[in-house]
Amino acid sequence: MSLNNQNYYIYTNNKTIPIVFIHGVGLDHKMWTPQINYFKKYSTITYDLLGHGKTPFRKKEIKMKDYVEQLLSIIEFLNVEKINLVGFSIGSLIALDFASDFQKKLNSLILIATTYKRTEKQKQEVIDRVNLAKLNKPISQLALKRWFTDKYLEKNPNIYENFIKILTKDGDDQKNFIKAYELFAYYKDDIERIKKINTKTLVMTGSLDPGSTPEMSKKLSNDLNNSSYIEINNGKHLCSIECADDVNINIKKFIENV
Repeated sequence: MSLNNQNYYIYTNNKTIPIVFIHGVGLDHKMWTPQINYFKKYSTITYDLLGHGKTPFRKKEIKMKDYVEQLLSIIEFLNVEKINLVGFSIGSLIALDFASDFQKKLNSLILIATTYKRTEKQKQEVIDRVNLAKLNKPISQLALKRWFTDKYLEKNPNIYENFIKILTKDGDDQKNFIKAYELFAYYKDDIERIKKINTKTLVMTGSLDPGSTPEMSKKLSNDLNNSSYIEINNGKHLCSIECADDVNINIKKFIENV
């Protein structure tokens, strides 16, 4: 379904406070399929970020403000007053910025695989990957190694093939991917704004996530006023897929106890 402003979204209205899912860089709304299948009795909203999937983006540069305004425009168009907001990776950063500006619109906040207080070395590793992408060097296989365990990929060759296809981009898709990836790489945490967020929050990450480490998530949870932290055992970056059962159960418990 498309809005007048060309945002692509899918809204299932089951008369509950909607769970809104924000995907990561280079992906689209389909990364949340395990969650949508699990939360069938709930209202859910998934959408493609600007320049991803079926949502176009034509400016030379993307800013976090663009993503925040995109989310706001979708929920206002749908006349949704409150949401349970779930973000993954850059989606978590968008969710934090949204929470800073629009706390009254949030029933709860769930942050999965969030970068926070990165060291200079950790920042540079992401910048190096952006530079490889700019040179059209293949980075898909490296990404999948960070996102899933080897054991999982061996058992699920279809997942491997699907994500290679998703991450292989050209033309405008590649340009928009780099814009988003650059924003993610150079993003600076606004710690003072984060400390002012009072929304009940759950911070989750995979115990084996090399880029959005448990240490980062613990620091984020500590800086938030009303937060709890859960580590997903044996999960890497895309624990929402590889460890979907654990992630889904924790999201459900959290939302039901807000």
